[in-house]
Amino acid sequence: MMREMNHGDDKIPKDHPRYQSLTFRHKIIEGMKELVVAEAGLIAHGRGECFDYIIGEQTLETAKKAMKAAVALLLISKKPVISVNGNVAILVPDLLVSLSKVIPAPLEINLFYRKEGRMEAITKVLTKAGATRLLGIDESHMVEIEELSSNRRIVDLHGIYQGDCIFVPLEDGDRTEALRKLGKKVIAVDLNPISRTAIWADITIIDNIVRVMPEMIKIAGELKQLGKGELKKIVDEFDNKKNIQETLNMIIEYMKAQKEEAFRVLKNK
Repeated sequence: MMREMNHGDDKIPKDHPRYQSLTFRHKIIEGMKELVVAEAGLIAHGRGECFDYIIGEQTLETAKKAMKAAVALLLISKKPVISVNGNVAILVPDLLVSLSKVIPAPLEINLFYRKEGRMEAITKVLTKAGATRLLGIDESHMVEIEELSSNRRIVDLHGIYQGDCIFVPLEDGDRTEALRKLGKKVIAVDLNPISRTAIWADITIIDNIVRVMPEMIKIAGELKQLGKGELKKIVDEFDNKKNIQETLNMIIEYMKAQKEEAFRVLKNK
């Protein structure tokens, strides 16, 4: 008998070609119902899926290079911080906590849409996943970044505000640009290689967050054995602009191959 994953009235057969993608899509939907994910988060996730298709739903070598540089930067930073929004919290809560501990770097909840109850819902998810220290939830510690007008300007004094390296998975370009202008290093995860976030970040990981997090945890375990000089060399030798350009070239080649395959199949039908 075929095993299925049951999401309410929806059943996803395990042999469905989009099984994993649909499973994470349902996580996002459930996250919205639980107030963890904003309504706009569903649109953002769908847009990400589209870009994931054009990299073949795989981790490219360029992404691995970026992850290695990103982990090295986090390890040599004095005050690294991992920023968390609703989509990341619902997709990879356990992995966020694990990366936070291995670096180490605190998790700070920072939201564009601050709907009533969302902060509490995300706190609950992360606490359940094992987070013991969460920033961004104590109003007495909150300050504003003057360079921003959105709700993302509200940050924790002991986290993003004082941090020197901010890891911002699934970010918006405005804050990435503002953080850079404040002199902070920014690491971004973005499936869109030409977004403002991707272009403005110091290190851009063009990949799906669900593949990135376990890989970064693995890399962190390996790089923690190195000295600061070796870690700094990894960071210094990484060229973000060149890496993005190489990723775009790989996307072009992949799409050409897909086009040829599609027409070959159609020709033989």
